[in-house]
Amino acid sequence: MIKELFVKAANKLLEDKDEIIANFESMKDVLFDTGPLATKQVELQNEMEIVTELIQQCINENANVALDQGEYQRRYNGLVQRFDTTKEDLEKVSGQIKEKVTRRQTMAAFLAELKKQDELLTDFDPLLWHSLVDCVTVLDKENVQITFKNGITI
Repeated sequence: MIKELFVKAANKLLEDKDEIIANFESMKDVLFDTGPLATKQVELQNEMEIVTELIQQCINENANVALDQGEYQRRYNGLVQRFDTTKEDLEKVSGQIKEKVTRRQTMAAFLAELKKQDELLTDFDPLLWHSLVDCVTVLDKENVQITFKNGITI
């Protein structure tokens, strides 16, 4: 049953192949642009370096000058909190960059396979299945959704 549904769904996808490819080509630079994220990543890395230096200065000052330990601890804790927050933000931005790069590669591979298909399918092709299908959702005994790697669900 799934094989037959895949053939039907893939053929529906192949009917719209030129439009799908054209849409991807026109939108890929916008959808997968990592430029602003890379800029933010550099800013966060710089912020981490600055905060690291401030923490080190705080520790050195406490070691060399008699400071109120309550005030020192509040200052130190504030800097550590700032560092931790910046680190979390950096990890989030780095993850977003990685996700966009991975999604772009997945879409490029999907479209490369789609471009190779010159005619509609008559039989199930396991290689095409693996290169085009992201997931299959069984809704109930009679209904199944096939989600392709480009996000189209049939």
